Amino acid sequence: MLAVADGNGSYGSSPRMTNNINFNKNTDSSVSISKMDLIIPFSPEVPCDNNGQRMWWAFLASSMVTFFGGLFIILLWRTLKYLWTVCCHCNIKNKEAQKVNNHMNSQADGPTKNQNDKEEAPVSEVGWMTSVKDWAGVMISAQTLTGRVLVVLVFALSIGALGIYFIDSSDPIESCPNFYKDFTLQIDMAFNVFFLLYFGLRFIAANDKLWFWLEVNSVVDFFTVPPVFVSVYLNRSWLGLRFLRALRLIQFSEILQFLNILKTSNSIKLVNLCSIFISTWLTAAGFIHLVENSGDPWENFQNSQQLSYWECVYLLMVTMSTVGYGDVYARTTLGRLFMVFFILGGLAMFASYVPEIIELIGNRKKYGGSYSAVNGRKHIVVCGHITLESVSNFLKDFLHKDRDDVNVEIVFLHNISPNLELEALFKRHFTQVEFYQGSVLNPHDLARVKIESADACLILANKYCADPDAEDASNIMRVISIKNYHPKIRIITQMLQYHNKAHLLNIPSWNWKEGDDAICLAELKAGFIAQSCLAQGLSTMLANLFSMRSYIKIEEDTWQKYYLEGVANEMYTEYLSSAFVGLSFPTVCELCYVKLKLLLIAIEYKSEQRESRSRKRILINPGNHVKMQEGTLGFFIASDAKEVKRAFFYCKACHDDITDPKRIKKCGCKRMTYSKMSVYKRMKLACCFDCGRSEHDCSCMSGSVHSNMDSLQRAFPLSSVSVHDCSTSLRAFEEEHPSTLSPKKKQRNGGMRNSPNCSPKMMRHDPLLIPGNEQIENMDASVKRYDSTGMFHWCPSKDIEKAILTRSEASMTVLSGHVVVCIFGDVTSALVGLRNLVMPLRASNFHYHELKPIVFVGSLDYLRREWETLHNFPKVSILPGTPLSRADLRAVNINLCDMCVILSANQNNIDDASLQDKECILATLNIKSMQFDDSIGVLQANSQGFTPPGMDRSSPDNSPVHGLVRQASITTGSNIPIITELVNDSNVQFLDQDDDDDPDTELYLTQPFACGTAFAISVLDSLMSATYFNDNILTLIRTLVTGGATPELEGLLAEENALRGGYSTPQTLANRDRCRVAQLALYDGPFADLGDGGCYGDLFCKALKTYNMLCFGIYRLRDAHLSTPGQCTKRYVITNPPYEFELVPTDLIFCLMQFDHNAGQSRVSLSHSSHSSHSSSKKCSSVHSIPATNRQNRSSKAREARDKQKKEMVYR
Repeated sequence: MLAVADGNGSYGSSPRMTNNINFNKNTDSSVSISKMDLIIPFSPEVPCDNNGQRMWWAFLASSMVTFFGGLFIILLWRTLKYLWTVCCHCNIKNKEAQKVNNHMNSQADGPTKNQNDKEEAPVSEVGWMTSVKDWAGVMISAQTLTGRVLVVLVFALSIGALGIYFIDSSDPIESCPNFYKDFTLQIDMAFNVFFLLYFGLRFIAANDKLWFWLEVNSVVDFFTVPPVFVSVYLNRSWLGLRFLRALRLIQFSEILQFLNILKTSNSIKLVNLCSIFISTWLTAAGFIHLVENSGDPWENFQNSQQLSYWECVYLLMVTMSTVGYGDVYARTTLGRLFMVFFILGGLAMFASYVPEIIELIGNRKKYGGSYSAVNGRKHIVVCGHITLESVSNFLKDFLHKDRDDVNVEIVFLHNISPNLELEALFKRHFTQVEFYQGSVLNPHDLARVKIESADACLILANKYCADPDAEDASNIMRVISIKNYHPKIRIITQMLQYHNKAHLLNIPSWNWKEGDDAICLAELKAGFIAQSCLAQGLSTMLANLFSMRSYIKIEEDTWQKYYLEGVANEMYTEYLSSAFVGLSFPTVCELCYVKLKLLLIAIEYKSEQRESRSRKRILINPGNHVKMQEGTLGFFIASDAKEVKRAFFYCKACHDDITDPKRIKKCGCKRMTYSKMSVYKRMKLACCFDCGRSEHDCSCMSGSVHSNMDSLQRAFPLSSVSVHDCSTSLRAFEEEHPSTLSPKKKQRNGGMRNSPNCSPKMMRHDPLLIPGNEQIENMDASVKRYDSTGMFHWCPSKDIEKAILTRSEASMTVLSGHVVVCIFGDVTSALVGLRNLVMPLRASNFHYHELKPIVFVGSLDYLRREWETLHNFPKVSILPGTPLSRADLRAVNINLCDMCVILSANQNNIDDASLQDKECILATLNIKSMQFDDSIGVLQANSQGFTPPGMDRSSPDNSPVHGLVRQASITTGSNIPIITELVNDSNVQFLDQDDDDDPDTELYLTQPFACGTAFAISVLDSLMSATYFNDNILTLIRTLVTGGATPELEGLLAEENALRGGYSTPQTLANRDRCRVAQLALYDGPFADLGDGGCYGDLFCKALKTYNMLCFGIYRLRDAHLSTPGQCTKRYVITNPPYEFELVPTDLIFCLMQFDHNAGQSRVSLSHSSHSSHSSSKKCSSVHSIPATNRQNRSSKAREARDKQKKEMVYR
């Protein structure tokens, strides 16, 4: 047929199509054609049919013949097989009947075992067809590497063939390309050859050939592979049904699963939905593109229109979404008919698939990425209890401006996405904080946050949970998971219960020596409260020291001004300069305070003894027996980390004449890099000053030092400061600052310093060289008075029935100077760990007669559960009852107690935060509203406290505890010293009815907390960041507040959960020689001259020089600055006042005092006396006893009053 003369028919969109048509018209335009004649493009470069006949039917026929021919063969084969099976079945039945007859006839002749074996043998053989089938199945399956590679390759080539279709869709539907010149046709031919081979493998491996022939992938191959071979044979191309390759996208999720990329059900479902939707969309668009660009066959293809493939994609989308703009629409009858049926299925698919896809995408973890580590910047992982409160408290302390530049990124990992408030908090700190959703129990999530390269992992606990043991178990499992993934990671975790710390020791990779720490909130909370029983207000001071607080300046002369000045102080560590090497601790402490404006309270000391040479210990105010070593780490109280650098930069040669501490910077001389020889020389000179011998005669240093001195001098030359200058400066400093020993101690230690075996560095830690050690030698070594570590008083376990007091027995006992612990709890309450409260009050650095009796008032059922941990402590009693009963409180003489502690084990069982502390608040208000008879008061007889009836102070066994000194009598409960534990910080407003605290005020700014009468566990949150930046901080805190708990003691408690008694040996008794906290009164005693208008700095130096006491704060009356006659008895805490701070007579001074070995035998020596917050002026006494001469001159009026009081008590 020939080309038509008119140009109405259009079969493509390219210019080449138009040129071909015009060329055909010019060649032979006089020939007429029928309506069904076909028009094809003609190109002089391609030898097409001169008649212009289209051959689309040949391509379609190849696919149809292949499909239906194969289907016919399979059906024919199945029919013949079925007929053969039926025929064979009849023959088998006849043979079986014949075998049965033959068997019955030949049964007497013997068994036919050989025949059966011959018949069964062929059944067990595997035919070659089965082997080929198994091989083909392995090749196309994803169970082997070859199979996976082949499956992925087929999918990739299918997508490649689809891409070639997209390229060819811009050409006419039918064209005449040259196979040897058309690159895309060659690639498509190669792809289809591979598809044909893969089709053969699939056909061989298929068990059911009929269902395989009707599979979607098989149909795709039928309509895409044969037309390619036809196009090569006819030398022309038809776009045809090649769009069916888009159906291969349905297998995309399977391919990703084979590659182990998709693992979760949500991701698999999402990819399935997307692949089905997209493949259906693209396939339908291909069909519309074919029929619209070709036209209807019965219309002689005259109603076609030019549409690109992507316009068809757009048309199908607006059709599925039922929008239908009308700018593009189908003109052909085939196209419209297809759209009618497609809109039914497409609309259903669009309405169901799209919302589900959006839901799956929306449910995907917003914080499901991975952390990208930054070179040169460390990161930590924080997990556990992640809430707005816990995270805000943590970030507030961790990123505080008083720290040095914190170049640490914080990565939070939690399995629940943050709420809007927490998300806003993360955005405010986006430069240093990142959040990822996941669980530390999942190794994949640990890999996402790069736990192996993290500097540490911090685990937060839920302090307000109803089941503390369950919360601890969760955190322990987190530790196990993290340590299992990376054993070397440093972990700092919060624990709620002390007894659960033992489970951490069961983790093989847990190593506290490598920085792993467990912050037990119950242990520290009880320790802080226990220290307040010894020195009221200490819990507030310690809590402020270990928390980062910004300085708030107040111009008015109010108590808040001085309190907030102290709140700005924190605890820091810094290495001491070489200028301090060889000096005693009090000397260095005084120099730092006076010259550097720093308060040094402790050092990290490395023992010189061989058995403990590698072990470092933290010594708190060790006294003048300990000399500074090279590289000693000091613990300072200061307001800024930059201020502490002065202790490291200090150089006597450069900074001796500087008066402004801010000018102390790093100097140019090499003094801080002193040689080892100079260090030994300085140590030797300092020792010679003490023993009074010449340099060559001094035996304070070991012989090895003398023997190696010459070699050291050759190897390490001295710096510009000569040894002579050093000795001169040291001698001058010692003369300017006399020895810190009292005259009696100097006399007693004189011979000891001349001993050839005396070490100048660690004299006081040698048990045989302890001052006053004569009492140790006389002690009965067969009696167990202390636990096996020597850190706590101990007694044999006693039954709880022996410790129970009835109300009448308690009244007859006339308790005084004791500690009353009011505890709310029942048989179902969680244990609060009362042992941690008792242990600091039973520390061995108290003498037995100094121990305060402890009386528990509460439910007997609850106390029975706690008694297992308390039965080895002396002077512990129980009054069954309730703290809300005034009769029970009067029975234990609460008006005569040194401290009343109010605790509750039921706080976390209430959901309403405002009601969590209702019991503690009610008990506190109940006590404060009580009234007492003035006649039962005990007169203040001397500066050491009061003497209850029937007790003789001269006897150590009968001597009362050196408790808080009170006024002659207490008539109102508001003057009773109380410390109340709170769970909810905002409930502090209910403790004092006369304060003006705003409910939104932070806890540390409220009056009850500043006065030390309230304590909340939330103040311990800051220990997490403090421990991370300095692991020694936690050790120092535990040493201060727990009374001497050590890792060795924790190991013993983990073994048997009870203190074990031990015999008194010089080594265990030496552990008693450690500091303790006390309160020093100024109205009377050796410091009375400084109490009225004196400077705090002068008091600091005098106490340090005279008694080795280290002062670090003031407990002052709230209205001391007003000078009004009726002052309030409440006191508040002032931390580390400046040197020139003016003192008043009513002040009580927080101090660290040395252990007095002779206090148990003689009352003439120094002894401790701490004081309560309600002590008014003229009622407080010194921490040391008044000399005997002064005591004999005491007025007879006081004696008469005391005797009269005794008589009244006897009559009662």
